[in-house]
Amino acid sequence: MEGLRTVMGMAVVLGIAMVVMLPEVGATRWTVGSNMGWSPNFNYTIWAKDKHFYNGDWLFFVYDRNQQNVLEVNSTDYESCNSDHPLHNWTTGAGRDVVPLNVTRKYYFISGKGFCFSGMKLAVHVENPPPPPVASPVNSGSPPTYHARIIIPAVFTIGAVWDAFLRFW
Repeated sequence: MEGLRTVMGMAVVLGIAMVVMLPEVGATRWTVGSNMGWSPNFNYTIWAKDKHFYNGDWLFFVYDRNQQNVLEVNSTDYESCNSDHPLHNWTTGAGRDVVPLNVTRKYYFISGKGFCFSGMKLAVHVENPPPPPVASPVNSGSPPTYHARIIIPAVFTIGAVWDAFLRFW
C-alpha cells in the first residue's frame, strides 16, 4: 500500500512538472466598453481601435437586460442599424452575455430597439494569434536545442522524484 502511494505521488509530481514546462496559451475575455459596458452614447469604434482580437478570445457584454440586447448582424445591417434579420441573437436575458470569437473573420454586433442609432454597435476583426516569439541565438558556443530545454529540466525532475521515492522505500 505504501509503495502504491509513492508511485502515485511520483506520477503526480511528474505530471505537474510536464504541465509547467508546456508553453502557455491563453485567450482574452474582453469586457465590451470596459467599465462603461454595452450602453448608449459610447463610441465602440474608438474602444476597439487599439485592440487585437484573436481567434479563441471572448467578448463579454454587460448591459441593462430590460432595455438592450446583443445581436450579431452582417455588415449591411450593421451600417444601417437594421435588427430585423440578425445572424445570431446572443441575448440570454441576464444582461451578461459572452460571445466566443472562434472564427477568423469580421464580426458585427448591434443592439436593437433603436439603441444602435445611439452608438450601440461594435465591429471587430478577429485574426489568428501571432506565432510565439523566437529566442535569439546564443553567440558563445553552440545554442541549446529545443530538446535540451525540455530534457534537462525533465531529467532533474525525474531525479528529484527518484530521490524522494528512495527515501520512502
